[in-house]
Amino acid sequence: MAGCPDATAGPVAAFAHRLWALKRAAGDPSYDRMRTDLGALASKSALSAAARGQRLPSWDTTWEFVRVLAAGVLGEPEDEVRARWRDEWERARRASEPAIENPSTAPAAPAPVRRRRPVVVVVVAAATVVLAIGAVAGVALLRGSAQEPARSSDAVALPPLVPGDASELIGDVTVPDGTEVPTGSRFVKTWEFRNSGTVPWVDRSLRREGSFGPGDGCRTAETVPVPDTGPGQSVRVSVEVRAPDEPGYCQVYFKMVDDAGRMLLPGARAAYFFIRVVD
Repeated sequence: MAGCPDATAGPVAAFAHRLWALKRAAGDPSYDRMRTDLGALASKSALSAAARGQRLPSWDTTWEFVRVLAAGVLGEPEDEVRARWRDEWERARRASEPAIENPSTAPAAPAPVRRRRPVVVVVVAAATVVLAIGAVAGVALLRGSAQEPARSSDAVALPPLVPGDASELIGDVTVPDGTEVPTGSRFVKTWEFRNSGTVPWVDRSLRREGSFGPGDGCRTAETVPVPDTGPGQSVRVSVEVRAPDEPGYCQVYFKMVDDAGRMLLPGARAAYFFIRVVD
């Protein structure tokens, strides 16, 4: 089938084939939709390359690929998904690494180059502050609004709007992910966050940035206020939700914005809730 990696072409291609099959099982969403609607914090090109099988993707990209599809769309337990796919990724990595069976036959290291004069290298460190100004194309949506810099070159790494700003998800206070709720019912989702940066939170909100699910999906307010919170303090934020009128699932993402509507932590993980809707 067009676009399907050859599972017999080696460990990297076989791993890419499994990613491709997962994408098909999840309804074959586009890579753009995987980023903007489903919340993968990896570039479109990185997600696409992961399923082509030309090189093994980083674990960060792999996790974003499988998290939004296996855990998000297909509803598999996130911890189990992470453990299973990490094991598969490690096996593919080990199998694809070249091995030297006899170290004595390894190429000798080149002899050091002798220099007649000592070379003195002076390194000057320049402190650069980068501000993320303007709208962010697409929505980098992830679990928990925790500030997590990308750890690989193919992940998205966006600084906070205000240097020193950061947040950490402590946990779900109500309605844990995977909770079953009746169709058309109403409930209140509450998260607890900690201001893990050095910047006070004042006049902030969580703004709805994306969702997926059957029908019109879950209905919520577009923004919910975040109580003023000093550095090191914790805060609870709640949103009222109305479940869809048809069974299935529902997932909604929120990102923190200021009173002018600017996204404050564009590279951070988003807060979300995930429910199963039953008759």
